[in-house]
Amino acid sequence: MITLYQFAPAYGLPNPSPFCFKVENYLRMTGEAFETKIANSQKAPKGKLPFIKDDGVVIADSAHIIEHLKKTRGDKLDAGLSPRDRALGHTIRRMVEEGLYFCLVYARWVDDVGFAAARRDLFGGMPALARAIVPGIARRIVTKQVRAQGTGRHAPEDVLAMCADDVAALAELLGDKPYFLGDAATSVDATTYAFLAGLRWAPLGPAFAAILPKHPNLVAYCERMKARYYP
Repeated sequence: MITLYQFAPAYGLPNPSPFCFKVENYLRMTGEAFETKIANSQKAPKGKLPFIKDDGVVIADSAHIIEHLKKTRGDKLDAGLSPRDRALGHTIRRMVEEGLYFCLVYARWVDDVGFAAARRDLFGGMPALARAIVPGIARRIVTKQVRAQGTGRHAPEDVLAMCADDVAALAELLGDKPYFLGDAATSVDATTYAFLAGLRWAPLGPAFAAILPKHPNLVAYCERMKARYYP
């Protein structure tokens, strides 16, 4: 049995972290038996979630987890891909995880409307005193991280435009296909759905929330993935 250590569900999503969500997607898509446990990121092997325990072996980082699962369980989703499609999937993953991700972090933690939802959904179960203090500390830490990465140095309208451009690119790449690389779901869909679901269903400010609905094919894609893997 694989044990997936991740954050508690929030925002009406299986996980508020798209990287945890990505690994759960992959496990569901490949049909692997697994269980989930709520964990503290500060006690995780690399100070971040997710990580897994697989027959006593601990693997951290979503990309390393999926590579481990491919090596130990077989490449159930990507074995038939051409070299070009593998390269395209890699490119899509990098754009989503290194670009769109920081726009989503900005939308959740820097934007006031997004942060109000984070305060409610992520910290609402804390005792009153902690609830009054911890969210602000967490916001300052995350805001500093986003600024250090670079996205947080831009004006709000520029971050919004960056987010919209990434989503528009994904819509163009998906086109009229059911999945990003064709008729069958592959590991890149484990990633794209994890991030797009955050735009589809998580509570965000109006400007960020309006981005995904402009692309009906991405809306349909999110609904299709949810119906298939989270019925």
